[in-house]
Amino acid sequence: MSDQDYPVELTAPDIEPYREGNTGVEFVTTYDSGAPGPHVMINAVTHGNEICGAIALDTLFKAGLRPERGKLSLGFVNHMAYARFDPADPGASRFVDEDFNRVWVEDRLDGPEDTAELRRARELRPIFDSVDLLLDIHSMGTYSKALMINNGLEKERAFVREVNFPAYIMCGPGHVVGKRLIEYTPFNDTANNKVALLVECGQHWAAATGTAALDTALHFLRAAETVSSAFIDAHLSEAARTPPKAVMWDVTDGITSATDDFRFVEPYIGMEVIAKAGTVIAHDGGAEIVTPYDDCLLMMPNHRPGANVRKLRLCRRSA
Repeated sequence: MSDQDYPVELTAPDIEPYREGNTGVEFVTTYDSGAPGPHVMINAVTHGNEICGAIALDTLFKAGLRPERGKLSLGFVNHMAYARFDPADPGASRFVDEDFNRVWVEDRLDGPEDTAELRRARELRPIFDSVDLLLDIHSMGTYSKALMINNGLEKERAFVREVNFPAYIMCGPGHVVGKRLIEYTPFNDTANNKVALLVECGQHWAAATGTAALDTALHFLRAAETVSSAFIDAHLSEAARTPPKAVMWDVTDGITSATDDFRFVEPYIGMEVIAKAGTVIAHDGGAEIVTPYDDCLLMMPNHRPGANVRKLRLCRRSA
């Protein structure tokens, strides 16, 4: 399915009231409780076509969210791309010049290149450098179940177990060129306790994705112990109040198309578990793509055509 085949069931909120903020960086607002505690941050619209995070942050702002300890920041990070969102062509606003979630490499951040996303990353970098716990809210191209992503460091595994939402926790690399924000050096350093998580809340514009974004944000804030339990309980959806124990998976492989003729054997949406090793899941030109082990989970299949496209990640349940 192309972007045009998915109905747009969500309404992108007007975020212009949040432009000024109070940090000196547009579209970032920080609340300081005055009490000791971590600096916690929630990001929306890292990609401008992923509007569920904007819905979650707009809801939290309007509900009067404030921290009881430490600092809490709410940021609309790629607001330039988000401003271009058009429900008649919902996939076109993903970024302005390049993917904002690939630029978090020091050589590029400190270098001479000039793109809209690099300029914005340089503006935000001092804020991210001060953050202890970060949630970056995203959505996906298929009707996959929601999933939480981290790099697999022990500090991340420990914290994400406390978040325990959504039901799938995926640990490992993104198999991308560049670095995602959660791979930015301060968060990916084992010598500190900083943790950054990325949640994929569901299909970009499905109604349930907006609910999943808000529920995940609230469970993240609960684990960070930065917001009152009464606030969290008042805003969680009924289905998210007592979640089951989340299942943790390790990302072991990334599949990138070598040819323009890459075809999945089934219309996978993601989170399918293939029972037997050696099962053919795709053809790439004349080559067969097979599962490398039993009970292999297919994560975030990408049906966009073309060579050199990240098509899939393969995952094994953590021991």
